[in-house]
Amino acid sequence: RRSSDLLFNVKATAMTDKVNIAEIIERLEQLEAHNAIRNCINRYMEICDELNANTDLYELMNLFDQDCIWEGIGEKYSKSFGRYDSWQSIYDMFKRYTQKESHFVMNAHFVNSEQIYVNQNDANASWLMLQTSTFQDGRSHLNAAKLKVKFQKQADGTWKIKHFQTQNIFSRPVSHWHSEAELPVPSRSE
Repeated sequence: RRSSDLLFNVKATAMTDKVNIAEIIERLEQLEAHNAIRNCINRYMEICDELNANTDLYELMNLFDQDCIWEGIGEKYSKSFGRYDSWQSIYDMFKRYTQKESHFVMNAHFVNSEQIYVNQNDANASWLMLQTSTFQDGRSHLNAAKLKVKFQKQADGTWKIKHFQTQNIFSRPVSHWHSEAELPVPSRSE
C-alpha cells in the first residue's frame, strides 16, 4: 500500500505542476554519491583481500584523492600502522604487503553498519569491519575495527578517499580458518 500511496502522491504533485526539479536532482545526486562511496570502499576491501605480488597498486591508489591520509588510530592501530600523510607514503605502505612472499595467505574483509553523510563536494562515512587473516608465517587472526572515512568529490564527479582511519575494537589470534572437515548438509533422498 505504501508504494501505491507514494505513486499517487508523485502523480498528484506532477499534475499540480509543483514538481521541484532542483530538489529531485539534489536527491538523485545524493543517491548517486552514496552508491559511488559504497562502491569505492567495497573495491578497496576487495583489493586488500588479494594483496600479493601481482596486485595492481595503482588501481588501489586510484581510489584515493591526490592529497590523502591513511592512519591507524587508537592505542593498538596507531602503534601497529601509524599515519601516512601523502599519496606516495600510502602507496609505499601498501607496497610492503605485495612482496614476492606475500604477507597474507588468506585475507577477507567484511564491512557493515554503514553510515554515509554527503555534503556537496565531500562526505563522511563509517563502517564496522571484520577481518579474518592468515599470514605467511602460518598464524591466523581475527580483527574488528571501526572505519571512519572522509571522501572528496573529484572534478570528474568521482568520489575518492581523502582520509581513511581504522581503529581496532578487538583483535585475537585463532588457530586456523580453513578445515578439511566435510560441511554438514541435509542428506539427499533418492
